[in-house]
Amino acid sequence: MKERVFRYLVEEKGFTTFALELGWSAGLRIDEYLQTGKGDAREIAKETLSNSPWEREEFVSLIEWMRDYNRRNPGRTVHFMGDDIGSPAVSDEFFGRVTGYMKRHHPETLPRLDELYTGLRPIDDVFAYLSKPLAERRRLAAQAQQALELISAQGSGGEAFAWAEQNARSIAQTARFLTMDPDDPESVAAAQLYRDEVMAQNVTWWQRRTGDKILLSAQNDHVGYAAGDPKLYPKTQGAFLRDTMGESYLPIGFTFNQGSFLSKDAALGGDWKKFTVGAATPGMNEHTLDKVRYRDYYLDARRAPAAARAWLNAARPTRNVGTQYPWPDSGIAIARSFDVLIHLDEVREADKLKP
Repeated sequence: MKERVFRYLVEEKGFTTFALELGWSAGLRIDEYLQTGKGDAREIAKETLSNSPWEREEFVSLIEWMRDYNRRNPGRTVHFMGDDIGSPAVSDEFFGRVTGYMKRHHPETLPRLDELYTGLRPIDDVFAYLSKPLAERRRLAAQAQQALELISAQGSGGEAFAWAEQNARSIAQTARFLTMDPDDPESVAAAQLYRDEVMAQNVTWWQRRTGDKILLSAQNDHVGYAAGDPKLYPKTQGAFLRDTMGESYLPIGFTFNQGSFLSKDAALGGDWKKFTVGAATPGMNEHTLDKVRYRDYYLDARRAPAAARAWLNAARPTRNVGTQYPWPDSGIAIARSFDVLIHLDEVREADKLKP
């Protein structure tokens, strides 16, 4: 569905970027393929989307379509970006993007930069990294921030510098995020607040740097103005984006009546697998939404009649599937979280990536 929407937005509305809650470095790797054609879409998907819910045939199809579009439209290419730090993997090659730039343009800073990145480079196993003592992770985060400040202080301007600085910023963001304590609910909530703020900052940086119209793909709690679980998500990416972009940001939510989807038994660890649910029950938002005479439809909540608007402004139990299932239904007031809603009668899980 997202591929169909994105294709329409590209071909009819001038959009040029697909943004996903995926690591910044992984997004750049996919985008390099889109711009150059070097490599194979399936292999790049395996490399960049491994152990994520997007390691699926549907994303190979999206990447292949985007690459084909760029072949046909070399003067107006589309891009793929990752804005997230929630499932980080920062390879040695990505650190090399930063140190390589400094070696070429400010070689006198390289010894200090290498020193600051020692112990941090690379981050290729997030669970092993989180097993480090908290004091060590905080020290490494402070070093990553110092590295960013060292690079920013050069202030040489230009496109190459801007990207080197942003890449260093991504490393610092990731290291700070990984100072959370997974066993402390307050620490997890603080980390999620920081995560949503960072995702919004990265999308804003990209949009201001490129001027692109962006389709931002993320779970409902991240794109809406308000989360279904405000304790876990005190302020959402969508709320941060509305602060910076105003009405140029349009949050679109998804609901469905029945079907299957991918999730995990535990948010940290475990494998993505299929879960199936029956039709929504009375009292749920989805139960009423599915009584509309259209099987699948979208609704602009901003332009709904008064009676419908009143209904949309009331909180009711709503499915809010993320990285762990079962999960309690959330009390969501649709019109207070989203400007537009897409409702589907039945959904199915994405197809596992073929060998």
